[in-house]
Amino acid sequence: MKLFILLLTISITAVSDVSDHLKKVHNKSSLYSMPNIDFIYMINLDQRPEKIRRSFSQLYPYGIYPCRFSAVNGWELSLDTINDVGLLFAPFMERGIMGTRYLLGGNFEPHHESITNYGETYFSHCMARGAIGIALSHISILQDAYDSGYETIWVMEDDIDVIADPNSLSTLIEDLDTTVGKGNWDVLFTDRDIKDASGNYYTTYYAGKRPDYLVFTNDNNYSEKTPVGDKFIKVGARSGAHSMILRRSGIEKLLRYFHAHQIFFPYDMEYILPRGIRLYTVANDVVSNLPKAPSDNGGPYYLEKRTQSITPP
Repeated sequence: MKLFILLLTISITAVSDVSDHLKKVHNKSSLYSMPNIDFIYMINLDQRPEKIRRSFSQLYPYGIYPCRFSAVNGWELSLDTINDVGLLFAPFMERGIMGTRYLLGGNFEPHHESITNYGETYFSHCMARGAIGIALSHISILQDAYDSGYETIWVMEDDIDVIADPNSLSTLIEDLDTTVGKGNWDVLFTDRDIKDASGNYYTTYYAGKRPDYLVFTNDNNYSEKTPVGDKFIKVGARSGAHSMILRRSGIEKLLRYFHAHQIFFPYDMEYILPRGIRLYTVANDVVSNLPKAPSDNGGPYYLEKRTQSITPP
């Protein structure tokens, strides 16, 4: 039975692989680095220049210059691509979980239903195309960082809020190396937790359930929130991918995970799932998210902005 599952998994991966739809990072320069961080990325949709200007205006005064990554726009993906990067439902997976699929030959409308049809591609319930694009953006950056041989990267989205001098992150990386060991952490988030629309911390204690969860059952403790010294917290789960520092070990774990399991959840519900991934946050916010920042994950709201800008008074 185990051999059957392994062979079926291999065959599914061969049919559709997220790696076929990753985007290249262009215009790279040694300018986009800082002490203890080999490369700094910032994800930004071409249709949102105002967001990248705001983010850069917060970082440039500190002498920090991220490389702008032109985000994968999920609203412009073809149905073929959407169905290539999602989870292909197979007989060994759990039936009955609610999911969403986008029918080949359809009109891009999401179909929300119980996951039961073998051979069909599914995402988590109500997963919008914008969220598929942002997941592909993050995975594209992970692949670029891996191929470039980077040991430590800083990845941001364009909805950051700088709370304290970001140059302190170089020292915090050294402090975490000293506290837990240089090879003993995978991800360091630059804030304690994501903030909701009201500016309050939104804390996560659990992981979502994928249909193929039994295939990669792990012993991750998603509820963990353990202080480590006075500067860090070890966490099992959290939300938000607006600002995270990744070590090469974390890059490798995430890439192995996505190449094996494809995209099902939004990215910030997936990065907690690789077995044994070691996640830390800073105890005091350095770079956090901007509450109520405009987002195009749930809809192409940049189109409304464009319409408003050309509407005569």
